[in-house]
Amino acid sequence: MRSGVIAQKLGMTRIFTDAGEHIPVTVLRLDRCQVVGHRTSEKNGYTALQLGAGTPKVKRLSRAARGHFAVANVEPKRKLVEFRVSPENVIEVGAEITADHFVEGQFVDVSGTTIGKGFAGAMKRHNFGGLRASHGVSVSHRSHGSTGQRQDPGKVFKGKKMAGHMGDVNVTTQNLRVVKTDPERGLIMIRGAVPGAKGGWVLLRDAVKRTLPDGAPKPSAFRKGSGEAANGSAKPEAQAEPAQAEAGGEQ
Repeated sequence: MRSGVIAQKLGMTRIFTDAGEHIPVTVLRLDRCQVVGHRTSEKNGYTALQLGAGTPKVKRLSRAARGHFAVANVEPKRKLVEFRVSPENVIEVGAEITADHFVEGQFVDVSGTTIGKGFAGAMKRHNFGGLRASHGVSVSHRSHGSTGQRQDPGKVFKGKKMAGHMGDVNVTTQNLRVVKTDPERGLIMIRGAVPGAKGGWVLLRDAVKRTLPDGAPKPSAFRKGSGEAANGSAKPEAQAEPAQAEAGGEQ
């Protein structure tokens, strides 16, 4: 089991094949996705990698967070996520995972927080059909109708589909295909839509219901050395800015 990555959603565009077919893709960018810490079975009871991505405002970090990044010799990160891995796929602290961690054609599972829709009715939230347009129905054409039974049981069961808050939940979309990767600019292009809004964070993992392609790098594709990443931090960021602008212009 390999590690996943933390990516930022830039938006959607399309890619044309040699046959003239266009493929709708979602563009994801790896923003200095580095290994910040390890979780071992001897100390923590499980094996995992703690990854960090993004650049936060240092003044907003707590003293404990600053100390955590200082021990790892990694620049502060905006988002931290743990990924379970097998012991043979552990990557050294400070290594930066690149976009060619995934190969073209392989399937991935993408997790993200969906766009919040606020308070929504039963027709929009649960695809209810609504009440009839005539035959005695007045005012309540878009209502959900009855919610319970008679005196027995005399209550509304938990989990009943009713009007309420819609969206803003964590969703995982499975078996999305990787169309193209650009390691130099840190871009991964996924066929179709992924959960979340533009600028939001998503988690990419190898698809659990598909076999890993033979060409997938193990334990990962990464740049070694925490000191090298710290000294050369200006170069990847300079490459990321035009990549984001170009991806935004294609949308």
